[in-house]
Amino acid sequence: MDYLDSLESKTIYIIREAYAQFRKLGLLWSIGKDSTTLLWMARKAFFGKIPFPIIHIDTGYKFTEIYKFRQMYAKEWMLDVIISKNFRQLEKGLCPKNNKFRCCNALKTEALKQTLLKHGLKALLLGIRRDEHGVRAKERYFSPRNQNFKWDYLHQPIELWDLFSSSIKEKEHFRIHPLLHWREIDIWRYIKREKIPVVGLYFSRFGKRYRSIGCEPCCKAVRSKADTINKIIKELSTTKISERYGRAQDKEDPNTMQKLRSLGYM
Repeated sequence: MDYLDSLESKTIYIIREAYAQFRKLGLLWSIGKDSTTLLWMARKAFFGKIPFPIIHIDTGYKFTEIYKFRQMYAKEWMLDVIISKNFRQLEKGLCPKNNKFRCCNALKTEALKQTLLKHGLKALLLGIRRDEHGVRAKERYFSPRNQNFKWDYLHQPIELWDLFSSSIKEKEHFRIHPLLHWREIDIWRYIKREKIPVVGLYFSRFGKRYRSIGCEPCCKAVRSKADTINKIIKELSTTKISERYGRAQDKEDPNTMQKLRSLGYM
């Protein structure tokens, strides 16, 4: 078993453990490289047919390429996709232009709250990693959220020897993070090995590419000549630029991110 096999094995174990403990389970698919990799391993875990719904939080401001990718692979991979949208706020014209904090909270976190309530889901699989952001490094594999989606990061369950707490009260839910132990470069090495399709925005065009994608107004491309997976892996082995450098910096501020996540942001 090589290094990638070891990472994959632990992730598949956590996915199966989550399903064993929470049959009312969903997988959050942002259609970025990490959640697509998580989805790929969920398909492996259940021999090609995932037995729970896939949730895409659609703010209405995603890149066109993301919508095309969703349409193509939801069908090819036979996914039961739930589109999560906060229609009330979108009809009021809420957008990232004036207040990214309010926009993220309403169009992502509140939309997710509505979806969990509607479908009675008790746990969510998410593709976040510890090395993405200092605040995400505080997460556990199995992380409880109360009925208001709040995250008590100071009093989280202890996780030893791959034993995960799944005890929750009514109206609470768990966030489960099977990719916590992966690094950005691991994800790309795995994508290369498995030939996982990813959105083309990650590859350099005209000297720039996106390292992290989400809503189009909140992302900017970074300088890069990496137009193949091999070049991306080579670039990541030497770069000093953080992965989320191209995301809206007011949202990436540690205090803002901590506040967003304490309210239920992904």
